[in-house]
Amino acid sequence: MLYMAAPIATAALKRQRTNVVGAGLRLKPTIDREALGMTQEQAEAWQRHTQAEFALWAQRKQACDATGVNNFYGLQQLVMLSWPMSGDVFALIKRAEPTSLMPYSLRLHILEADRVRTPENIGNVGGKSALLASLATQTLSNGHVIHDGVEVDASGSIVAYHVANNYPFEYGTEPTKFVRVKAYGDKTGLPNILHIMDAERPEQYRGVPYLAQVIEPLLQMRRYTEAEITAAVVQSFFTAFIKTDAGSSDMPFNEVGQGEHGNGEQASRDPNEYELGPGTVNMLDPGDDVAFGSPTHPNTGFNVFMRALCEQVGAALEMPADLLMMAFNASYSASRAALLEAWKGFRMRREWLTDDFCRPIYEIWLTEAVARGRISAPGFLTDPLIRQAYLGSEWIGPSQGQLDPTKEVQAAVMAIENGLTTREAEAVKLNGVCMHHDQGALG
Repeated sequence: MLYMAAPIATAALKRQRTNVVGAGLRLKPTIDREALGMTQEQAEAWQRHTQAEFALWAQRKQACDATGVNNFYGLQQLVMLSWPMSGDVFALIKRAEPTSLMPYSLRLHILEADRVRTPENIGNVGGKSALLASLATQTLSNGHVIHDGVEVDASGSIVAYHVANNYPFEYGTEPTKFVRVKAYGDKTGLPNILHIMDAERPEQYRGVPYLAQVIEPLLQMRRYTEAEITAAVVQSFFTAFIKTDAGSSDMPFNEVGQGEHGNGEQASRDPNEYELGPGTVNMLDPGDDVAFGSPTHPNTGFNVFMRALCEQVGAALEMPADLLMMAFNASYSASRAALLEAWKGFRMRREWLTDDFCRPIYEIWLTEAVARGRISAPGFLTDPLIRQAYLGSEWIGPSQGQLDPTKEVQAAVMAIENGLTTREAEAVKLNGVCMHHDQGALG
């Protein structure tokens, strides 16, 4: 509700998506060539070929999205918006028949968090009656426990997820059905479903919405804004009050004359009728006066109060008020400090998204590519160390940007010349693009 109706809540969620993902996190394979016994030229050739093969799958929405709506980078944006909004989001791994133009069978189906929940129709639950089947936590006869759709074994390890075919309280003709999806495949060990979330407490199996701690202030800010808007609109009407010494039994107000044909072109000559209009001169009777209402809204303290609340909300969300409101009115140093603090959180969440979504998808895809013979990776399917050496990857997204490009480029050049960084790392930092492998000090 807040995302749809409260601008600040919308801004907080979209700011996360735009800065963490932007146009999409792009794959850069970073294999361990020493462990694989490759020369630098062989490693770069393998990485370029793998990037091209991955783009063949990732850039076509029919090739990677089970619903056919988004390509892989659009799915990243969807995940990064739905995850903070609902607390978590799921990606179901599906397979489709490959074709000559779409050689990969891997398809991703992004699931709303509400679809993963504890089944309501599992009957006898660990000896308890079916009346308790609607509880969020249930104990099965085999000792497993389901927490909000997440099934864990006796040791607390996740073994499966329970996915419904509809949403809670959804009205439809199709009855609610649940499917139990094992967390990992029995033979491959690869995930059958991905769970993207960040945990706040030990033994936490479902995520908490990004705005959970600020729901109340955001709601009150929305109500306060609506109240100010309503008051300003109501008091913006041009209201006049006629003061007269006429007796209480007299009726000074009558319907304004409409002329012979009711077209309003002829003004009334009745002395008890008052009219407002451009260039109109009205003669009042002795003792009569006209007073106009003086609007008192909008409230002059509105901006100051909202700014103070935005600073509190931003502090809880690790997002400075300047960035939250997209209003940079402070000095260069203050604005830069705000961006630096915000990007600490953006980089952290980008790494979370990469670990929970991008890298597991890349492993599943690369496993299929090697199995189909489209990518040569000897030992990938048999030796776990070799497999790990092939799976190295970086995911490059939008950069922080520069407030003063001249100063920041000069600082980058000095860092490169003194061996503190590489050209490639600075290119990613400044522009969000990746250059060829740097041959410099750290290359």
